[in-house]
Amino acid sequence: IGVMSGAVIFIKKDLNITDVQVEIIAGVLQVYSLVGALAAGRTSDWLGRRYTIVLAGCIFFVGALVMGFASSYGWLMAGRFIAGVGVGYALMIGPVYTAELAPASSRGFLSSFPEVFINVGILLGYVSNFAFAKLPLRLGWRLMLGVGAIPSLIIAIAVLVMPESPRWLVMQGRMSDAKRVLERTSSSPQEAAVRLADIKSAAGVMEEGDSVVSVPKKHHGEGVWRELFIRPKPHVRRIMVATLGIHFFQQASGIDSVVLYSPRVFDKAGLNKSAALLATVAVGFTKTLFILVATFTLDKFGRRPLLLTSVGGMIVTLVGLGTGMTVVGHHSQKVEWAVGLSFASIMAYVAVFSIGMGPITWVYTSEIFPLRLRAQGASFGVVVNRMMSGAVAMTFLSLSNAITIGGAFFLYAGFAIAAWIFFFTLLPETKGKSLEETEALFGRKKDAVPALAAAAAPGELQMGAKKDVSTIPLEDGRV
Repeated sequence: IGVMSGAVIFIKKDLNITDVQVEIIAGVLQVYSLVGALAAGRTSDWLGRRYTIVLAGCIFFVGALVMGFASSYGWLMAGRFIAGVGVGYALMIGPVYTAELAPASSRGFLSSFPEVFINVGILLGYVSNFAFAKLPLRLGWRLMLGVGAIPSLIIAIAVLVMPESPRWLVMQGRMSDAKRVLERTSSSPQEAAVRLADIKSAAGVMEEGDSVVSVPKKHHGEGVWRELFIRPKPHVRRIMVATLGIHFFQQASGIDSVVLYSPRVFDKAGLNKSAALLATVAVGFTKTLFILVATFTLDKFGRRPLLLTSVGGMIVTLVGLGTGMTVVGHHSQKVEWAVGLSFASIMAYVAVFSIGMGPITWVYTSEIFPLRLRAQGASFGVVVNRMMSGAVAMTFLSLSNAITIGGAFFLYAGFAIAAWIFFFTLLPETKGKSLEETEALFGRKKDAVPALAAAAAPGELQMGAKKDVSTIPLEDGRV
């Protein structure tokens, strides 16, 4: 996203394309990512979370090379398609893998890492735009797009030395492997035992002492869509509403318009091309800096307070940006205070987005689904996210021409107001809860079993967060 925001300026000049084609090439990756997002849930249930990340890295590697060597608009679209599939896979599997591996006490911190590195990638994209802008026209934008192959290859190789998700291992009946992973990722053997007991209960694994008597069925994602959409239980229906809603509003509030088209917005505000590209580096730096604030405060303050504060700030900054750009658009001469207001509003908008709405969308939806439904449920959230991202990115220029740039940001502010009401009304707090406990927050109160009592004696639980030793719901209703 960060790379394309600057590269598209040079692509338009080199390939002589129209504004409509600019919109398409900028936003179509999000549409193409639907393919990866839809396939990622089932793929990760079959291959495992770790090898799905490897697959995502390999796909994006190929896509980046095709874009870097593209000789025409058609080849560029082909590269965007391949890269988009990889993006869809990565956006779904990254938060799920991290949430399933992390203990409850630090899950918010660790699950926000995918968003942290997305922002680092956006910042590096802005930096590469500025660095390569002075190269010959035909070479500069190709290098901007092609260098993305390097980090994707590094990720695909590095993840091979990382452990598999213990929850996926339990679903496959690989208890000894799951136990070893939990012992590596827990602060004590007692904590590992408690976490394993939670996961076994949620997966419906029958035990006798320390030996596994039966595993109901190795789970590869069969029939999950029916449980999500055709015959969902009331608590699953509420989880789906929360998931689809938070992903919808994250993109409908206009973040991709700011990230993708900030050079054009700065240009309209009166900055020259070089200054506009440099200003986008400031946008990326601000976005990355404030995502780190969320990373270190998610487990302290909780999801709801940060999310509601973030969206409230987005409403104010979008109104400020809409006001500044409206004033700029109605004056033929440069209005210094309006330019300053627009610049400050963009910086503040990406800052408040990054402390809540950005990372919490991915953290929250990776932790609220029941174990059996998690991968494919999260993938449907990613589908909505990418659909809205593509819609916003592919309509911003046309929308700006129809209702002005200022009017577009006022529209996004309206969506942000609706988002705040939705989140305040429907999203419960999940801080400090294990993944096996979050079902109860959405109304599931029966068909539960004591999950922790046999795992450790009183006083042996050395968890990082206070834990209620009560009941954990089973997904198939057995006790």
